[in-house]
Amino acid sequence: MSRRKPRGRPLDGWLIIDKPAGMTSTDVVNRVKRIFDAQKAGHGGTLDPLATGLLPIAFGAATKTVPYVMDGTKLYHFTLKFGEAKDTDDADGETIETSDVRPDDATIQANLPAFRGAIMQIPPIFSAIKVAGERAYDMAREGRPPVLEPRPARIDSFEMIERVDADTAIFEVASGKGVYMRSLARDLARACGSVGHIAALRRLRVGPFLMHHAIALDKLREPEDEAPASPDLLLPVATALADIPALALTEQEAADLRQGQAISLIALMGRIPANADPNGGLARAMAGGRVIGLCRLEDGMLKPERVL
Repeated sequence: MSRRKPRGRPLDGWLIIDKPAGMTSTDVVNRVKRIFDAQKAGHGGTLDPLATGLLPIAFGAATKTVPYVMDGTKLYHFTLKFGEAKDTDDADGETIETSDVRPDDATIQANLPAFRGAIMQIPPIFSAIKVAGERAYDMAREGRPPVLEPRPARIDSFEMIERVDADTAIFEVASGKGVYMRSLARDLARACGSVGHIAALRRLRVGPFLMHHAIALDKLREPEDEAPASPDLLLPVATALADIPALALTEQEAADLRQGQAISLIALMGRIPANADPNGGLARAMAGGRVIGLCRLEDGMLKPERVL
């Protein structure tokens, strides 16, 4: 029995989209995949429909590096509207509670430190988290809102950058993976003695990807253009790994890694980057200017983790 040939072109690389409001991340991936006539594509970190900004799209071999991109630092700006709590914790939801309290700047500033560093955070009930095999948002839509447990979150910085008026303030947040901005806004409003929700959210960074890499979705192709978009618009697969320390290998060492063999760190002395953690840290294995893959330094060995 012959295998069916995959549809589309075999493309490898990253496309960084400036996502418009009103679309899901999956909608964007499907549209980009059609525009490029690509065989395989996925995204590096979901954005809610209300959110705009940086959405990395991985093609082909780049999909293997998605977990490492999602581990990187994210940078967001969000607008918090005080006085109304929403069931979705953003402006797309239904109002479930109101408050007349509008905290002053001093109250907001006094409460920010509690949300920095390693914190515990309860995700929004409208989220993709699974509870007993069901998505939380499906349960919430059916009128069975789940009880979600607090989970660890890392907030590197959390600052108020503008107080627009009594009802609204704009914040900048740098965070690790899996942090919900909607929960952060909801919980800060509560800590300030009020209630609130996110009125606007924009992502400005995902790991090594910044806004200057991004292209607007409607700029990708003219509607009357029938030909697939040019692969020249894609960034190399290795761009996603720019934050990971690089380790130069010989061609023989690279061949060994490709075969799944580990290399003694003693043999690599003098080449191991100073910022590579020898106790389980990642390194980007390079040979002749090419990225061979990702390796982990542990037990005195360089072990292949993801060969590209």
